[in-house]
Amino acid sequence: MRIDVTVVAAGLLGAATTAVVLVGAAGSVTQTPRIALADNSVSVDPPPGDGSLADGQILTPFDVQNPAVGRLDPRLLDAIQQAATAASANGITMTVTSGWRSPEFQQRLLDNAVAQYGSLAAARQYVQTPEASKHVIGEAVDIGGVGADQWLMDNGARYGLCRIYANEVWHFELATDAAGNCPPLLPNAAG
Repeated sequence: MRIDVTVVAAGLLGAATTAVVLVGAAGSVTQTPRIALADNSVSVDPPPGDGSLADGQILTPFDVQNPAVGRLDPRLLDAIQQAATAASANGITMTVTSGWRSPEFQQRLLDNAVAQYGSLAAARQYVQTPEASKHVIGEAVDIGGVGADQWLMDNGARYGLCRIYANEVWHFELATDAAGNCPPLLPNAAG
């Protein structure tokens, strides 16, 4: 038996989530996340391996079996793993809230942002196009965990990791110069 249930919850960029609840013969229940589109229709289930995470899913920089982590550029993956190990010595648990993304997933994020903010120009302050996103080529990672973003802002340059956008304390890329300095912050994803 399949029952579609709309869950009103704040997701990434305010997107609602619909869960498909499957009730088996023995009464077992499983849920599959689905994406609510701007026109309130529901997309098909996201393709496996597109870089999206299920609601509540927590990844570490060592969860390389998940494409969001495993498809990061090897240099970025090494840097974030080294930083996470060092942060843990300071009592900080670093998680990955977003890493590599397929172009299709990036487009869905952009479409949701356009719906939320009312225009492509406003949405671009927070979400890049698939053609310009460093996530799509595995060269950007969004960090979570209590205090992890501040730890990386204070210590990330030692690993080549820099915060890039003034309005995104969670977004890091390999961006240090030859002297190990991070570039000035860009105001937002639109530059």
